Formats: sequence, structure tokens, C-alpha cells
Amino acid sequence: MNTPLAETLSVAMLVLVLVCAVVRPFGRPEAVFAVPAAALVVATGAISFGDALDEAERLGPVIGFLAAVLVLAQLCDNEGLFQACGAWMARTAAGRPRRLLAQVFLAASAITAVLSLDATVVLLTPVVFATAARIGARPKPHVYACTHLSNTASLLLPVSNLTNLLAFAASGLSFTRFAALMALPWLAAIAVEYAVFRRFFASDLDAGAQAPSTGDAPELPLFALLTVAGTLAGFVLTSAVGVDPAWAALAGATVLAVRALVRRRTTPKALVGSASAPFLAFVLALGVVVRAVVDNGLDTALGHLIPDGTGLAALFGIAALAAVLANVINNLPAVLVLLPLASGSGPGAVLAVLLGVNIGPNLTYAGSLATLLWRRIVHAHDAEVELREFTRLGLYAVPASLCAAVLALWASLAVIGGG
Repeated sequence: MNTPLAETLSVAMLVLVLVCAVVRPFGRPEAVFAVPAAALVVATGAISFGDALDEAERLGPVIGFLAAVLVLAQLCDNEGLFQACGAWMARTAAGRPRRLLAQVFLAASAITAVLSLDATVVLLTPVVFATAARIGARPKPHVYACTHLSNTASLLLPVSNLTNLLAFAASGLSFTRFAALMALPWLAAIAVEYAVFRRFFASDLDAGAQAPSTGDAPELPLFALLTVAGTLAGFVLTSAVGVDPAWAALAGATVLAVRALVRRRTTPKALVGSASAPFLAFVLALGVVVRAVVDNGLDTALGHLIPDGTGLAALFGIAALAAVLANVINNLPAVLVLLPLASGSGPGAVLAVLLGVNIGPNLTYAGSLATLLWRRIVHAHDAEVELREFTRLGLYAVPASLCAAVLALWASLAVIGGG
């Protein structure tokens, strides 16, 4: 296929896949549209079979890691971890909405960092709805915090977000150095978000609430907490000895799965379902389609725009470009496009891309798949998300938190080094 035709077809398939991911025609999973699109770009020669296979091999370990983390998060929910979290938030908030917001920020930041953003969106958001109702607080500030922090708070660890897993593989950093470099940007971005939320939702937070009625607190799932802690330690250990951290995630998921199966709290079918195979197929197919777009000219166009180096100005430019691209074509395709271009400048540039594609999506609905999923959960609770309000909040939060995170990354690189 000649280059102009291949470029046109690749872009058309990418647009189709992203639109279907947003709209989900007939309620069908994203993979129903993404897999045929990937097959089409291969069959027509827009991307060679060999290049498509190379992309699949590159994404394979990342997808395996994601599957293990999704299973681990669902098993933690089955153990009662999120219900215990909701009871803790209600009890410690003591009928004060501002304190509840702080508790939600703490819980969402920790859950996103350790169990991935999907756990925050899918498992914590319903708990936050129930907790706000329990104390009579207006749910909007706390529920909005779940979607913002599912993106912003996913900066810390390679396991926190699919985009992180991709960046981690491209950066050449160890697990611990990645976390060390991203710790300060993570804290800075969350702190700015918290300040913006307190100001933006001041009237909702000043509304009255009530202390929850006393009752038996749910039992703390100690075994699940210890398993998660052991899994995190496994990530550090496997990274140190050069073993794929996916094995640590698999080990943690296996421990909880065996316990749940023995106690008949789950079934093999439920375990397979929690791995979300259609979503994993969507990620793989999307990677092939994005590779076709990149190989047919997008890399050349963006190559003229992305700054070189890791100075402060370059980091700002890379992060801003990544944030804009994430809101135009979604953050997952954006990171797939930008990582090959940024990796030549070193780990600092790769991490700057990550700041843009993780914080930037809070500006629009289509910025990340997590936000789209969050909207469905909100609607399932008979609540509404106003486009104007969501965007206005994003205009306040995104530029400020992105600037703070870039400055923090620049400082971390200067102190710790990116080698």
C-alpha cells in the first residue's frame, strides 16, 4: 500500500477505534471494534505482519502484568478491603465533608498507586457514593476526586497505570529508581489537586452532614493487606535482580486466588472474568493500530515538535505536548506514539511524557479510558456529570498540577539523577 493511502487508512481506523471506545455502540466491548481494525491495517499492508508481531511481543508482558493486577484488585475487593476503607472514611470524617474529602484523597491516592487506577474507578467510586450518603454529604466533590486521582495519583509506581508500564519498559529504570523519581511529582500534583478541589467545591463542602451511626466496623482484611505488601516488595526484588515484575504480580494474585477458591468465595470463571480479557485484547489491537499510524508519518510530524533534552524548558514542552495529545487521541495512544520519540533523550523525557498523559486527561472526558468508565459508574448511581463543570474543573486543576509536577520532576532528576 502506498504511503498516503496507508496513512489515511491508519488514521481512519484509529479514529474509529477511539470513537467506539467512547460511545460503545450497542453496548459492545471496545475489542469488538479494535480487533477488526487491527486486522484490517495488517491485511491491507498499512503495517507489515512482522511489525505487528513485534508490537504484540513488546506489549505482551505489559498486558500480562495488567491482567494480574486487575485480578489482584478484584480479589482484594472480594476480601472486603474497599468496604473496610469506606467504613474508615465515614468514621474518621465524623460528619465533616471537608475531612471526608481529605480521606478520599488519601484512599484514592494509595489505591491508585498500589492497585492501579482501575481499582479506584471501578471499586472505590461506588464505595465513595455509599460513604457520602451514609453521612449525608453531597457526593460530587468526593466522586469527582475519584476520577481525577485515578489519573493524577497514578504517577508513582510502574504498576499504577498501563501508561506507566509502557513508560517503565521504555525508560530503562529500575522499579525503585522509577518510584524515587516520581515520588515528588506525585505528591506535588496531588497537593495542587486538593487545593483546587477545596476551592472549586467550597459550597458543596460547606453543606451540612452528620456523623454516621455507630455500629460494628467491618473486619480489616489483614491477609489481603499483607499480600499486597508482599507483592509490592516482590516488585522491588524482581526489578533488582532483572526479573519481569509481572511474576510478582502473578504471585500476589495467585496467593489470594487460591485462598478465595479454597474458601469458595470465588470461582475459576469469576477469576478469568476479572482479568478483563476483552479490555486486554483492546489494548493489544489499539497498539497495532497506533503503530501503523506512527510508521506512516505521525512519528515524523511529532518528531519536529517534541523538544530534545531534559532541561526544565524541554520537560515542560514534552509534558505539555503529551497532555494535548492525550486529550486529542486519548492517553493510551498518545503514550504509544510519544515514547519512541522521547526515549532517545533519556529517562527524564520519558517521565515527562508520563506526566502529560496521566495528568492531562483530567481536562476532557475522552482523555483517558478510566474517565469514560467512571462516567458510566456515575450514571449507574443516577447521578449526572455536567460537561461544562467537568471541563471548568479541569481548566483549573490540570495546568496548575502539571506545572507543579514538572518542576518537581526537574528537581528529582537534579538530585537523584536519571541514570
